[in-house]
Amino acid sequence: MSKVELSDFQKRFLAQGTGQTLYTEKEFNEVLAQAKGEIMAIAIQTSKKAVMIERQACAELVWELASQEDEGETSTALKNAAEAILNRIPSQRQ
Repeated sequence: MSKVELSDFQKRFLAQGTGQTLYTEKEFNEVLAQAKGEIMAIAIQTSKKAVMIERQACAELVWELASQEDEGETSTALKNAAEAILNRIPSQRQ
C-alpha cells in the first residue's frame, strides 16, 4: 500500500477538528436505542390514553341512552353496558 500525502486542509482538520464532539458508533447506537425506547414508551402510553378517552365517550353515549329510557330492564341493561365499557380493562381506568 502506498503512502498517501495529506493536503494542508486535511492536516489542519485532523489537528484542530471541527470543535464538535464526535461519538463512536457504539456510543451512538446506545443513545439511539435509549431514544427509541423512550419514544415507544410515550407512543404506548399515548395510545392507551386515546383508547380510554374513546371508551369514556362510548360509555357516556350509552349512559345517555339509558337515561332516555324509562326505568326498567332496558335502562338497567344500558347502564350495565356503560359500566362494562368503562371496566373493560380496570387497570387502565383512572
